[in-house]
Amino acid sequence: MSLIKQLWLAITGLLLLSFVGSLAISITTSRAYIEQEISIKNEDNATALALSMTQLDKDLVILELLISAQFDTGYYQQIVLRDTDGSVLVERVASEYQGHVPGWFRHLIDFDIPPGTATIQEGWQQYGTLTLQSQYSFAYRALWRSFMELAAWFIAAGIASLAVAAVIVSTIKRPLSRVVEQARNISARRFTTIKEPRTRELREVARAMNVLSHNVRQMLTHESQKLDELRRDLQHDALTGALNRGVFMTRLAALLDSDDARATGLMAIVRVEDLVDLNDRLGHDATDNLLKGLVGQLATLDTTSEETLIGRLNGSDFILAVPFQTDADELSARLKHALATLRPASDTIELRLPAAITSYASNDERSDLMATLDTALAEAESAQGRLPVVVRERERQPLFATHAAWRTALDAALLQGPELGRFPVLDAQQNVLHYESPARLQLAEQWQSAGVFIPWLARFNLEPALDMAVIKQALEQLRQDPDQWLGINLSIAAITDARFVNELRTLLEKNATLAPRLCFEIPATLDSRALASMRGFCATLRHLNCQFGIEHVGSEFTKLAELHDVGLSYLKVDSSLVRDIHASSEQQSILRGLTTLCHSLGIVVIAEGVKSEEELAQLLRMGIDGVTGPAIRAPA
Repeated sequence: MSLIKQLWLAITGLLLLSFVGSLAISITTSRAYIEQEISIKNEDNATALALSMTQLDKDLVILELLISAQFDTGYYQQIVLRDTDGSVLVERVASEYQGHVPGWFRHLIDFDIPPGTATIQEGWQQYGTLTLQSQYSFAYRALWRSFMELAAWFIAAGIASLAVAAVIVSTIKRPLSRVVEQARNISARRFTTIKEPRTRELREVARAMNVLSHNVRQMLTHESQKLDELRRDLQHDALTGALNRGVFMTRLAALLDSDDARATGLMAIVRVEDLVDLNDRLGHDATDNLLKGLVGQLATLDTTSEETLIGRLNGSDFILAVPFQTDADELSARLKHALATLRPASDTIELRLPAAITSYASNDERSDLMATLDTALAEAESAQGRLPVVVRERERQPLFATHAAWRTALDAALLQGPELGRFPVLDAQQNVLHYESPARLQLAEQWQSAGVFIPWLARFNLEPALDMAVIKQALEQLRQDPDQWLGINLSIAAITDARFVNELRTLLEKNATLAPRLCFEIPATLDSRALASMRGFCATLRHLNCQFGIEHVGSEFTKLAELHDVGLSYLKVDSSLVRDIHASSEQQSILRGLTTLCHSLGIVVIAEGVKSEEELAQLLRMGIDGVTGPAIRAPA
């Protein structure tokens, strides 16, 4: 039984006890008083009537007439005249009670009043004995009226007391509910904090839980920082902070193999010409500062990524991937402007920074892409000027030639509805955790993957419309097969759209039995605004028991400490961290740290893009909870 119910029972019990006690004391006191008064009245009336009869002639007819006259006044219940032998000479007895007092109440009161007795004399001798019992029906009526008035007062006072108690209980229940919810969150490893209530006992509990949540958050922040430091030590160039060549190439390969929207964009390579001579003439420190400035300027060219994908291929070559960018000429102008800000410490030294730009897209071959950049960079080196930039367009056949054609085709495809993929996510025991359901749209009479159309959807602000269509299609599949779980990718644009969130909540409330079978996955590229929107999104749908996850989490993901109160069910590690993990001790160290951190929060860790049995075996040895990718097949 809940504490609130016990409190209400205690309040109700006290009120009933007060009423019953007050009623019992009042009725008992009144009953004793009335019995005493009627007993005295019986004695007085019997004495007076006996005295009157003593003074009369002892003619039985006269005595009977006197008794009848006295009895007919209605104030007596019984008058009996007996002779000295006890024989009844005259007797008058009233009929049974005929008033409006209920019988149960009369039986409950049941007056015990002794009759009054007196002796009738005839001269110096005793003539007989008179017994008289007064009528006490009025006493029943008086007590009944008192009972009803007391009951009415109790009901009025009880209603008022319950109203006051309801206010008091509500003031206790609200902070108590917050404390209970916080306790549930902590048991679910969501370390939330609440406002401390005024009630001292609850305040102490809430304060202790808030301290616990704060300490856990500090611990998570510290562990995230340590993990980030480890990642930078293992994967980044110590001087410039750019990715090492091997790490950059692994991430590039994983990016090109994916259907993610980031798999489409532009790539630029910059070479610091004659770096050895430059180092001799400028000095080691000045050259180091120049290289750091170069990486900093390249990072300004990508305004959409949480962490810019910049790599140092060798001592003098730096490479940059800019997702979502399609205008090579615009990037060329911005690159020249950024590089123009770099000046050597000595005005007598000319700094040449040849560069090349090309486009990349999903399913491109990494070797072909790098060969194109190398050829263009060689052309830039042979060109004149301080900042030669060569743009090498790759031969691609676009689906549609104009923006208007793209918009028309996308509208028609959304109206037709998407097709959902079905890729299993398995645990270590080969059980299906859920099925990934990436969307495909029919464009140019073919079903196209997300990497083809997502950049255009983002450009036309149609991502929420696609996400809603995908969810409706997923619900339709769940109606046909309600025993499966489906993973749905949601865009950041969707979760930051209040209209989309409200429409989704209404839709899922109408399908409340299917909602727990949906797993909503949000990209790891979360800025502070998207992080706040995600927190609100999860809070809005939490009562529907949906699952929430983060997808494409790379080694640079350091937001776990900020997501401790969201209630994430799982986290999917990006394929760039999974690729060839059996051969990379650095990746294993990072993934172990990330897994330990997630498990401390009760978050399931799933590896994406598993391509080989070696990767799978290594991941399972490391304690990864689930896997998905080309090498994973659903059990028959």
